[in-house]
Amino acid sequence: MSNDSGSRIVAGLREWIAAAAPGAQLPSTRALVAQYGASPVTVQKALRTLTSQGMVESRPGVGTFVRAVRAARPNDYGWQTGALGSPPNRIPQLSTAMRTTPNDVIALHSGYPDRELLPERLVRAAFTRSARSDAAVNRPPTAGLPELQAWFATELGTATPVGIAPPTPSDVVIFPGNQSGLSTAFRALVGAGRPLLMESPSYWGAILAAAQSGVQVVPVPSGTHGPDPDELARAFAQTGARAFYAQPNFANPTGACWPPTLADHVLDIVRRHGAFLIEDDWAHDFGITADPAPIAARDDSGHVVHLRSLTKSVSPAVRIAGVIARGPARERILVDAQAESMYVSGVLQAVALDVVTQPAWRTHLRSLRHQLAARRDLLVAALREHAPTARLEAVPQGGLHLWVRLPDTTDLARLVRDCETAGVVIAPGDEWFPAEPTGAYLRLNYSGPNPGAFPDGVRVIGQALAQQQAEQRP
Repeated sequence: MSNDSGSRIVAGLREWIAAAAPGAQLPSTRALVAQYGASPVTVQKALRTLTSQGMVESRPGVGTFVRAVRAARPNDYGWQTGALGSPPNRIPQLSTAMRTTPNDVIALHSGYPDRELLPERLVRAAFTRSARSDAAVNRPPTAGLPELQAWFATELGTATPVGIAPPTPSDVVIFPGNQSGLSTAFRALVGAGRPLLMESPSYWGAILAAAQSGVQVVPVPSGTHGPDPDELARAFAQTGARAFYAQPNFANPTGACWPPTLADHVLDIVRRHGAFLIEDDWAHDFGITADPAPIAARDDSGHVVHLRSLTKSVSPAVRIAGVIARGPARERILVDAQAESMYVSGVLQAVALDVVTQPAWRTHLRSLRHQLAARRDLLVAALREHAPTARLEAVPQGGLHLWVRLPDTTDLARLVRDCETAGVVIAPGDEWFPAEPTGAYLRLNYSGPNPGAFPDGVRVIGQALAQQQAEQRP
């Protein structure tokens, strides 16, 4: 409804809150609709505005309450500054992609697929069978269940060309999710204080893992077509780095899928400098119009360390990933993994193995491809219609996200706030740059909940952008 109506509700509720006791429950949405003669949508927007201002708090299934403000003396943690000292790297804050949001907002920010895109029936059945098996009481091997190791090795081996030795199960180490695998790879293969080359922009979790590992990140320019190989070679020569972290297929956030010629060029550069390519294959199961083979399939000399996660494609409750490495690198990774977590839950490993070895798993992936394509195309069309100044440099061939360039004059922080006030949560692109951002970007997730609301969400983004541009005109 109209902004005047929403403003009138916000003003009226502020007066009511000023006279109410902390913790008092606000009138129901139905009562406010009747009182102000407004629609439920307008009332909900007014309540979200008050929530964002810290005046009220929502308790799902219960109601909305006046936020209680304690008058107690503020805690003093200043002593910890001296006790902890300066960190070797400034660790980024928790990404917007990890935020949980109320059901009544349009969520375009998440890094995870919606529940309806998961093989829920397979996962529930696998948990039931796993609970009845020995996995529920036995300690698994440090490197992982042999059957799950064999599955990861076979998956990569099917893409290996003739003449190149495929990986073996003993090359695989199982981790409790890709994030753990990244941290271990950075510590074991690079080491604190040493340079790690990384695409820019890149996955925010890799930036966080690098900061926590104490490695020195060296950004390499990249985009929707992958990194500049000349810049990569120059960075290796200038820094003496011995590892390059990259996402060759359906990169987060750009959606880039390297062409085979670029993949071969990068592999040649890595070999020439006696270095490692840490290949993050997080989106292996999310191909839409392409199914590119991992670069690790073309390497049998140990230069490529391959990470593949099942967390997003199977279930966020099943945090399982496989790292494939050969030679001494594998031994260092295994030692670090043992020091970090000793072993991964046998139950979760058994569940993951059960799901991906069911005949219905392949059927699910075929269905998933069509669902992702429909959602991606819906969001792309909405951007072109309702936010024409937001430029999509490429439509990704897979993955979960769109990488959107905004006009250079965009106040990104204000855009995020304005959209959230209007009930749309978006992820600012700044979080995906290991150094200073090179422009104003958004990462929008097309695999999130309620795709039918995508056009409405993008319309809000377009209106907020148009408002900023109108204010900037002389």
